[in-house]
Amino acid sequence: MKNLLVVDDDPNILKVLKMRLESEGYAVMTAMDIASAKKQAGAAEFDLAIIDLKLAGGNGIDLMKSLREIDPDLPVIILTAHGTVTSAVEAMKQGAYTYLTKPFDNRELLVQIKNGIEMAALSKEVKRLRIMVKHDFESENIIGQSAEIKKVLGLVTLAARTEANVYIHGESGVGKGMIARAIHRISDRKEMPFVAINCAAIPETLLESELFGFEKGAFTGAVSAKKGLFVQAQGGVVFLDEIAEIPLAMQGKLLKALDEKEFYPLGAQKTVKVDVRIISASNRVIEDEVEKKTFRSDLFYRIHVIPLKIPPLRGRKEDIPLLVNFFLQKYGAKMKKESKTLTPSALQKLMLYSWPGNVRELENTVECAVAMCTKDTVTEEFIILPAPKIKERAFMTFKEAKQDFERNYLVQLLEISRGNISEAAKLAGKYRADIYELLEKYQLSLPNFRQE
Repeated sequence: MKNLLVVDDDPNILKVLKMRLESEGYAVMTAMDIASAKKQAGAAEFDLAIIDLKLAGGNGIDLMKSLREIDPDLPVIILTAHGTVTSAVEAMKQGAYTYLTKPFDNRELLVQIKNGIEMAALSKEVKRLRIMVKHDFESENIIGQSAEIKKVLGLVTLAARTEANVYIHGESGVGKGMIARAIHRISDRKEMPFVAINCAAIPETLLESELFGFEKGAFTGAVSAKKGLFVQAQGGVVFLDEIAEIPLAMQGKLLKALDEKEFYPLGAQKTVKVDVRIISASNRVIEDEVEKKTFRSDLFYRIHVIPLKIPPLRGRKEDIPLLVNFFLQKYGAKMKKESKTLTPSALQKLMLYSWPGNVRELENTVECAVAMCTKDTVTEEFIILPAPKIKERAFMTFKEAKQDFERNYLVQLLEISRGNISEAAKLAGKYRADIYELLEKYQLSLPNFRQE
């Protein structure tokens, strides 16, 4: 039974509303003034509140704000007269779910109550899942506050609520497998197995038997039957990493198994039925593989129901300090060393690097620094990065090389600071005026680097 709080200083309206709503199966508490409403909200949990805009000694908007301090997710319906619709619209801007004008239609009120309660329940569930995802991300080294990683977190939350197949795209080292596990852990299949296979690491001749299993005597060396990964994952999730590496002949057998939810193990005379959810991943652009006819289009559409694109680390560099701090603590504890910090120059070196190996490469770099450094502070010399590749091109003059470096440095600096001049000057060890002078020199537009 859902609990409703109705607040109106007209006793007749309160009586009618209470009778109508209780006849619909709601538990209804009423209040005629702000103080009484606050008292009841503090003593009991409500699923929705209905508040008159005009109250004796105050107004419904102030009361709504007070109630939402107690319960931020409480949906509120504002009741208003025709002459105060503008105020009711303002109430919605302040967080009200909706408003109804008096005299209101009883059926409309019931519909809005039902929708408001469902919306609030969904909002609470999404928040709960986001907290779980955030915890899983952090435990799996997927850490960050950038807009890019927050978007991924939101999509993971939504994907986990469905049974649809998920396809994850991203460069090597971004954490595709970790995200797959996070989806599994907050889904309805979380109590069932999560079975992962790297399709690129299994020889073509063994891939079918690994996925579907085999019977005794199915081939030379099959001295006993073996359950395939699909059977091992019964009721849970199969994670097909690097799925674009599966040979075309095997792709057809995989598609048939996904379509029919059953297959023949090698050497078997009868099929095995399975109930599994498929999460797949690749660092290739799989649409290009379909176009080149190295990946079946029908299999693509089967696995590519919910696509997730994981940004490379160079696309979310503001997350690097958070990741570095996490890895410093992780490997400091693992190696039984004191907590370490980075000097500004060491952090700057990490920020300016392009990270082709993404988070995995960053973790290895920090692990190496912790292992090598004997002091509490990690200096630049312990940040060991690959030497930059020298591009084959006409040899530049010293002046040209200096300008080329200066412009590239400035572009990276502004990307890292997201166009914040104060932050850019601090990172570069320059004055704000110097940064503005360089912007003018290289005709760079500051708004192009600012992100919402």
